[in-house]
Amino acid sequence: MIILGLNAYHGDASACLLRDGKLIAAAEEERFRRIKHWAGFPTEAVHWCLRDAGIGLGEVSHVAVNQDSRANLGRKLAYVLKRRPDLSLVLERIRNKRKREGVDATLARALSQPFRAEVHFVEHHRAHLASAFLASPFEEAAAVSVDGFGDFASTAWGIGRDAGVSVDDRIYFPHSLGIFYQALTQYLGFPHYGDEYKVMGLAPYGEARFMHEMRQILRVDAAGGFELDLRFFRHPNEKIDYEWESGEPTVGTLYTPALEELLGPRRSKDEDIAERYRDIACSVQTMYEEAFFALLNAVHMRYGVDNLALAGGCAMNSVANGKIYRNSRFRKLYVQAAAGDAGGAIGAALTVWGQLSRAKCRPTMEHAYWGPAFSDAEIGSAIEARRREIDAQGCVVSIVEGELQLYAQAAQAVAEGAVVGWFQGRMEWGPRALGNRSIVCDPRRADMKDILNTKIKRRESFRPFAPSILREAVAEWFETDDDVPFMTQVYSIRAEKRRLIPSVTHVDGSGRLQTVTRASNPRFYALIDAFHARTGVPMVLNTSFNENEPVVCRPQEALDCFLRTGMDMLVIGERILRRPARGIS
Repeated sequence: MIILGLNAYHGDASACLLRDGKLIAAAEEERFRRIKHWAGFPTEAVHWCLRDAGIGLGEVSHVAVNQDSRANLGRKLAYVLKRRPDLSLVLERIRNKRKREGVDATLARALSQPFRAEVHFVEHHRAHLASAFLASPFEEAAAVSVDGFGDFASTAWGIGRDAGVSVDDRIYFPHSLGIFYQALTQYLGFPHYGDEYKVMGLAPYGEARFMHEMRQILRVDAAGGFELDLRFFRHPNEKIDYEWESGEPTVGTLYTPALEELLGPRRSKDEDIAERYRDIACSVQTMYEEAFFALLNAVHMRYGVDNLALAGGCAMNSVANGKIYRNSRFRKLYVQAAAGDAGGAIGAALTVWGQLSRAKCRPTMEHAYWGPAFSDAEIGSAIEARRREIDAQGCVVSIVEGELQLYAQAAQAVAEGAVVGWFQGRMEWGPRALGNRSIVCDPRRADMKDILNTKIKRRESFRPFAPSILREAVAEWFETDDDVPFMTQVYSIRAEKRRLIPSVTHVDGSGRLQTVTRASNPRFYALIDAFHARTGVPMVLNTSFNENEPVVCRPQEALDCFLRTGMDMLVIGERILRRPARGIS
C-alpha cells in the first residue's frame, strides 16, 4: 500500500510517501521552489517523492490531505449565525473548500499521469496529533497540538496508545495561542510569515514588565483553557488578507487599533528595538508559557501519563519546550522534526495507514533525513558546471581519499576559525539544518556570530546560533540529559561551561541544542568527534546552509551560496572546495 501525504494550500506545503506504513521520502516544497515557506500545492515535492520511490502517480493507492472542510461543521455554522462575520470571510472559506476537493485533478494535471488513488481528508489537528505520537518512540503518551488555526480549531489533545491516537477535546476559533503570538510578532515589527522565532530570540533581552496588559489580551482559566479578548483581534469578524497560492505566504494585520491603545505605538520593521519593545517581547513569551503550561498540566491531570507528544506550529517554540519538565508533570517529550503544518503531511498519511491496515506496528522517526541525496557523479557535474566561477575566485577543489581525512580536514578548518559549508547525504525534513545541509563553525570564538553575520547570514544580532553536540556529552555541558535530535528544545548551558562556548550561548545562558548520535548521522557525528579530539569541545556551532533563502537542497544551490558569500570552505560529498587562506579569520 502506497500512501501519498500532503500539506497543501497552506504555508510550508509538503509531501511524503509511505510504503506499507514505512516512511520512505518527505520534503517541503520550499526547497525546490526556493521561496521560504512556499504556500500552495506541493507539486515539486510530490514529483520528487515519486521519483525517489521509483514509481508513478498511478501506483499510489491513497492520498491523505491534512485538512477536512467538513470537520467541526456544526461549530462553524453556529459561529456564522451568532457572530455574522464579514460575508467575504465566508466566501473565502467556501473557495478554499472547493480547491481542496480538487486534489485528484490537480495531481493528474501537474504530473501528466493517470490518477487512480482514493483521496482522504484528515482533520487538521488529528493529523498533527498523529504526526507527533505515531512517529514517536512512546507506546503511550498524551498528544497535544497547538497552532494558529486549522479546520476551525486552534488546539487539540488526546491520548496515544499503540498504533492509534484519539482527539478528545479542542479549543475552537476564534481563540488561539498561535494567533496571539503571531499578532504580537506583527506588532513588534516582524511582519513575515514565520517571524515568531525572532520574538523568542529577542525575549531574553527584556523584562516581563507588561504582564498586566498581556493578561488582558489573553485570559487563562483554572481548567487549563484560554480565551483571547477579541477587542484586540481582527480575525473573528473581518477577512484577513491571506495569500496561500503559489508563492511566499503572507498574512494581513491581525490586531486592531485597540492593541496599540493598550501597549503604545507599534514598532515599524526598520525601527531600532527600544527597551519597551524588548520588554514586550519578553512579556509575550512569558504569557504564552503561562497559557501553554496551564494547558499541559490540565492534560497531564486528565490522562496521568508522563510522556508527551507535541505538534502544531507552536510546538516550534523551543524556549517553552525546554521548560516542560520544569513547569509540568511530563517527564519525556517528543517533538517531530517538522512539528508545524509541513508535518501534517506525515500525520495525515499515518492516520490513513492506521485506518486501512489495522496494523499494530508504526514507524518511529528517529532521524530527519528523508529528502533528496545526490551521487558523487552529480556533485562532480555540478562543480564542473561552475568551474569558471570557482577558478575566478581562486578556490581549490580537491577529492579527499578516505572519510577519516575528510573529517580531519573539515574539523581542523573549523578549529582554525573557518566558516564551513557541510553538504552530505539526504536533506533534512523540517525547518532545522541537522548536519546534512549545515554551516558549521567553532563555538569557542566569541566573535563567531559577527563573522557569520558579516560573511553570510546578515541577520539580527539578537538571534542566537545553535550547538550540535555529541549525545554522550550532553549532561556535562547542559542542565539536561535529554534526547533532542531535531533542535526543538532550549536548555540552560551549565554555568561553568558558558565562557568556553560563547558563540552558542544566548544572553540568558541557554542554547537550542541538537543531540547527535553515531547511529542517526555517522558523518556529522564523526565531524564533531574530530573537532572534539582537537579542541576538547564536543560540539560545533550549527546553522542552516542558506543565505536568507530556504535551506539548500541540491549541489547547485550549495555552490551558489558558497560562491556568493564569504564562506571559507565547502565540504560536499567527497570533495572540498577551499578559498585562498586569507579567507579564514
